[in-house]
Amino acid sequence: MARPRYQALKGTQDVLPPASARWEALLATYAATVERAGYGLVQSPMFEEIGVFQRESEGADAVRKEMYDFEDKGGQHIALRPEGTASVVRAFVQHHPLTPWKVWYATPAFRYENAQAGRFRQHHQVGLELLGTADPEADVEVVTIAAEFLHALGLRQVELQLNTMGTVDDRVRYVEVLQGWLRERVGDLDPEDQARVEVHPMRVLDSKRRATRAVTAEAPAIADHLSPESEAHFAAVVDGLSAVGIEPTMAPRLVRGFDYYTHTTFEFVPTLVDNAQATILGGGRYDGLVEELGGPPTPGIGFGSGIERLLIACDAEGVFPAPPTALDVFVVDVTGGAHARELTRELRAAGIRCDRAFDQRAMRAQMKAADRSGAPFAVIVGDQEVADGVATVRPLAEFGAEQTTVPRADLVAHVSALLTDLPSKDAP
Repeated sequence: MARPRYQALKGTQDVLPPASARWEALLATYAATVERAGYGLVQSPMFEEIGVFQRESEGADAVRKEMYDFEDKGGQHIALRPEGTASVVRAFVQHHPLTPWKVWYATPAFRYENAQAGRFRQHHQVGLELLGTADPEADVEVVTIAAEFLHALGLRQVELQLNTMGTVDDRVRYVEVLQGWLRERVGDLDPEDQARVEVHPMRVLDSKRRATRAVTAEAPAIADHLSPESEAHFAAVVDGLSAVGIEPTMAPRLVRGFDYYTHTTFEFVPTLVDNAQATILGGGRYDGLVEELGGPPTPGIGFGSGIERLLIACDAEGVFPAPPTALDVFVVDVTGGAHARELTRELRAAGIRCDRAFDQRAMRAQMKAADRSGAPFAVIVGDQEVADGVATVRPLAEFGAEQTTVPRADLVAHVSALLTDLPSKDAP
């Protein structure tokens, strides 16, 4: 077969049926989980003014290097969304909703980076944000919802890693200590991280590069430089999680390098996925971000989770398989197609999922299509059925049903009854 003229670009992928049904099921599971807790869907643009995603305090770091940014035809410098939180916070500042504001999103995100397993230049995220409360109970709720979502997918071999960033003043004191410690060891760090010692030393601490991680294993921990306020906040979060049966692993290197992050940071890491990019869900408190985007001082906390990585973790555990076929009935019409049109319309109107063949194909070809469809039943209309005002219902799988001939007026009710009695695919 000749190579197609156009293909999906590096770092992107096409998700086709039936695999896409698994994505649909994941999104439905996520929406059900977060909406039970009072979170509503927010839709924001996929591109924004670049300042929404890149602020002066962040310097020329990976965020800038990996961003898809360009000047549009009106001369405005814009960027494709690299993550979900900043757009939600911009919307909060613009629209002034009542607080606490609880929202969730599902979105593609774009980062120009080396493509590898579970890491794409266009990847897809689900996430949520809770704005307007500094209560550590909000931290507990957000982490708990994340755990409930992963549990709903069937994931069990997942570790919750937890840390605290403290207050802004705590971090300033800690950065001074950490920076001095790193300067003494800068030559041993991975070359990609050496320049960060002076610009963003906390990003060095969070590096996944092997040489850097070997050096920072003994780095001073921010937990040893907390104010009494920060210690109390973190203790309340740990106690709250313990009360709901969630026991985290303390992770002193789990930090965020930007100035707006405070207090709780967390990640869920699958223990059966062995690579440096294994985190499937991560989040934290960002009590300074609303103010950086021009709003009033407003605390916030949230998380994001990559769909591609979630599915890799599910595959590693053998959970959350693709859902069964979406079809209940396949209509076979060897009289020209008009009866298939009417029958599919009637069945679909009754909530029955059905499909049909086109191009006036022969009976044999249509039955092959019916078998491939995965539907448990075929509804067959030939010249004799039309003359008698009936339709033939033929089972396409062995589960005890027999082929029957049914008056057209009774077809919908008959098929509905068969589907109700259909054994579950999960039954032994």
